Amino acid sequence: MSIILALLAALFASFTAILAKVGIENVNSNLATAVRSIVVLIMAFIMVMITGKLETISQISTTALWFILLSGFATGFSWLFFFKALAIGDVSKVVPIDKSSVVLTIIISILFLKEPAEPLVMAGGAIIAIGTFILIGKNEEKKRFFGSQQYIAYAILAAVFAAFTSILAKVGMEDVDSNVATFLRTIVILLFSWAIVFFQGTHMKLREISRKGYLFLVLSGVATGLSWLCYFAALAMGKVSVVAPIDKFSVVLTMVLSFTILKEKAAKHTIIGGIVITAGTILLII
Repeated sequence: MSIILALLAALFASFTAILAKVGIENVNSNLATAVRSIVVLIMAFIMVMITGKLETISQISTTALWFILLSGFATGFSWLFFFKALAIGDVSKVVPIDKSSVVLTIIISILFLKEPAEPLVMAGGAIIAIGTFILIGKNEEKKRFFGSQQYIAYAILAAVFAAFTSILAKVGMEDVDSNVATFLRTIVILLFSWAIVFFQGTHMKLREISRKGYLFLVLSGVATGLSWLCYFAALAMGKVSVVAPIDKFSVVLTMVLSFTILKEKAAKHTIIGGIVITAGTILLII
């Protein structure tokens, strides 16, 4: 069941990036993140109410609560860097780099959560890492901190924080309903993102966002909410070293959508990298 939920999380995550890319055209990336966080919070609250788990919040231990809150901050940073990268780079290139967090997640889960270092998991993670480097490309890797390639640096930072998000969330969700944990994390992200928006003064640009921009940001938030609900439910019942990599399969789905919908150029190394990542994901599912 955890594998099915992880695959659903990947599907919704792929739509998140595409919808967000359209929604953040001519919109400050931090402001877009703040707007989306409202939608995700509403969805998370609705799920908590439907499942009748709202009263269990008072029963969460202090330790678990701290880890959930820390995972919220990690997600907040990951979002900020991801949407900054998305604003200046192609979806088909940003998403694969961001999803390379799977390798770091596997390593941390084995070292600190003491999950078994299964051969297929290790092999799958290694193959996904190779696929990611192929996607970046040699020329872009050399120029990653300069000019138009600056998005790679932002995407890498997003990946690092995303890896810590999974680990902190896994620890924090022990004996805690996954929907409740998601709700609490989203509150942190909302406060975090809006604090940055008001600090930068970009909240004044809310009126400048077009109806189309709001529509796609809201749809992106809905996709994110559905992805999170599936992902953290899978994380609660499965191993981090398996669930996280399967969720990252969204990179391939996102690439396909970016080529067909956004009409981004399908470079040879991008296609090869996507195939390699798919092979690595299949190993993890097996």
